Amino acid sequence: QVQPVESGGGFAQVGGSLRLSCRPTRRSFLNRAVAWFRQTPGNEREFVATLNRTTPVYAASVKGRFAISVLYPEDTYSLQMNRLKSEDTGVYFCAASKTPFAGVRPDEYDYWGLGTQVTVSS
Repeated sequence: QVQPVESGGGFAQVGGSLRLSCRPTRRSFLNRAVAWFRQTPGNEREFVATLNRTTPVYAASVKGRFAISVLYPEDTYSLQMNRLKSEDTGVYFCAASKTPFAGVRPDEYDYWGLGTQVTVSS
């Protein structure tokens, strides 16, 4: 099993930036889809971004502000978050699937990190 591990969360002001990273432990992300989700208390886990092969896919709420990328050979996925808004506050999770391709639903992903808190304040 692969175990995603997130890092890079923290505090930012509205309009600021943060960069999240996700690296695999135990096994590689090779031949797996990797995505970012986020969740706030009382709400369901929400899709943020993924790479469909080499094409990034974003939720409408973050498109144009966030950028997902992957760095080889470190096998690390990053989420650059710019022009942050207060509604971006939440716990951000990195998830990996058993298969090379997956979509935007949380149930398409099999392995989840513990999450990293992002807090955006004015």
